Amino acid sequence: MDSRQFQAMQAQVRQLLVELTGKQVEELREMFDRCTSLADCLTIIEARGNRMRRCPHCQGERLYRHGVFYGLQRYRCRECGASFNALTGTPLAFIRLREKWLPFLQCMLNSMTVRGAAQAIGIHRNTSFRWRHRFMMMAKDARALPLGGIVEADETYILESQKGSRHLTRPARRRGGTASHRGPSKEHDCILVACDRTGKASDFVTGCGPVTAAQLQQCLPPVLAPGVLLATDGAVAYKAFARAAGIEHRAVNIAAGERVVDDIIHVQTVNSYHGRFKSWLRRFHGVASKYLPNYLGWRHALDGGRVPTPQHFLRAVLFLLVI
Repeated sequence: MDSRQFQAMQAQVRQLLVELTGKQVEELREMFDRCTSLADCLTIIEARGNRMRRCPHCQGERLYRHGVFYGLQRYRCRECGASFNALTGTPLAFIRLREKWLPFLQCMLNSMTVRGAAQAIGIHRNTSFRWRHRFMMMAKDARALPLGGIVEADETYILESQKGSRHLTRPARRRGGTASHRGPSKEHDCILVACDRTGKASDFVTGCGPVTAAQLQQCLPPVLAPGVLLATDGAVAYKAFARAAGIEHRAVNIAAGERVVDDIIHVQTVNSYHGRFKSWLRRFHGVASKYLPNYLGWRHALDGGRVPTPQHFLRAVLFLLVI
């Protein structure tokens, strides 16, 4: 459309708006918002498709364009004959209503509940729940690594939950319930968080009960840069891990009231991260243990404004960008 045609259309729209009621103008605005969201969403998805060089089915490289399906460019592989698009093989494949993806991601940036997001953008609550975890399945491991310098590591505990499970392995608890006794136990999920002083962080759900040296050996070495100084509380597991891994280690005796050693060794950064996560998690009134990694990834994306817009969120999900 050239500029003259566009100006003529603008004049017609202005004349039409005078005759519309307030409700009709609002409906028209919502329609334009949906069109803009769909165009932005398809543009971001197609950018991923343009980078595809291999068939997701056979890893073949002889590809050609093969029509458009639901607004997305479809490709066909000359080697295996299968067709695919930019979303094939991802958790976002076969999800419709793409004009609502960006508004939904904005709801996630606002930390809205399942029902709140569903009501805000006009989808069913089950769809809202499914979308939440489809998006986070792709983004949950997008971390800026490795951690360097002084790295703080500490664990926090959340009561284990089998919410939504059809086959409980223990007696049901009314509205979440409480543990049978104080302190970490096999009734709690252990969340291990490691972070450095630059803001980088990595987290792990190590299972039920207090963390062990074997679990630390499995989680921490891949995310630590050479020559780090590990700062922890006085738990024996960290001492055993650091000794076995050959990592310099300093412990803060929290039980004795010690908070800082030599003015720089402390675990206040990681404990602050724990506090922000638990405070944020309360709005969901309990989450199933199997979904904890997704919620940790979600909180990591929000922490410090790492994902400022829905468009950035979708790019991070599709391109597995570091956040």
